[in-house]
Amino acid sequence: MTLANLFYRPGRSALGTLLLAACMLPGCHPDRSAGTSEDATDTPTSGHVGISVDETFAPILESQVDTFQKLYPDAHLKVSYQPEDNVFLDLLNDKVKAIVTARELTADEKKTLDKQNMLPITTKVGIDGLAIILNPSNPDSLLTITQLRGIFGGQTTQWSQVSGQKKLGAINVVFDANRSSTSRFMRDSLLHGAVLSPKAFAAQSNTKLLDYVASHPTAVGVVGVNWISDADDPTVRRYRRGIRVASITARPNPTKDDYIQPDQVYLAQKTPELLKQHPELQNYPLRRNLYAISREARAGLGSGFVSFVAGQKGQLIFQKSGLMPANMQARIVTTNKRQ
Repeated sequence: MTLANLFYRPGRSALGTLLLAACMLPGCHPDRSAGTSEDATDTPTSGHVGISVDETFAPILESQVDTFQKLYPDAHLKVSYQPEDNVFLDLLNDKVKAIVTARELTADEKKTLDKQNMLPITTKVGIDGLAIILNPSNPDSLLTITQLRGIFGGQTTQWSQVSGQKKLGAINVVFDANRSSTSRFMRDSLLHGAVLSPKAFAAQSNTKLLDYVASHPTAVGVVGVNWISDADDPTVRRYRRGIRVASITARPNPTKDDYIQPDQVYLAQKTPELLKQHPELQNYPLRRNLYAISREARAGLGSGFVSFVAGQKGQLIFQKSGLMPANMQARIVTTNKRQ
């Protein structure tokens, strides 16, 4: 049989990695905005800086911020957790020096920063999975991508259309918040730009979403895996007791073994060659990259934090949380079957 596991390749020491990476980020690019850095007093590991974060990544980024500030007591990060649109507005309006989000800058956003003589630096820091969550009483826990398109697109409105189960009745689609990165991803990637179900509604936060699904048998929701993946977190354990994570697959005519969950081994990007060699493996269908974007024109605290998140300690925090670090790869270990 084949067993899939993961390993991490450690890098240099934390401080060495941080300072080296900081020099690879905005500080080593020419300062394109006259006077931007003359009065700045922060360094990659000290001072004060504002950072805006997509609220769907609040649990994992809270861990990153807490660890960074414990390692560097003179570093003070003012972090705002907001919907995706507000995060990018903060960056464009120079309210913050760095953001963490689920997409890169658009062409128009790059033009806006270019007019400000800003040269943003985008760093991929991890891979996230979106978990489809159900009430524990829902028996329909195996779903195909085709079925999900029908549910989130509004064509499939009754649970009886999914598997013939009639007792649950109408499907209740719920998101975390209006204009969130989660709803955008489902619209753009799952539905290929089509509109979401007109009956879908926003619970206004990820915590309210999780509580809603836990108390409504007909509900189906979508949440970033970092909200439910860290088994050492008592809050996560409470959430997991109230919901069921659906197993999904993009394979046509799947068998029961084809359905997978957003575990790290499936979040890891696997090449077509590897998938052909190991047909038991899949790429989890609802995957998205995490990016840290800095607009600093110097090696300040914002770029220092980005360097930390992309470095050894920050990547290990991703690994522990259940997300896929950017600097981790899948390894396949083949063992002989027992006689």
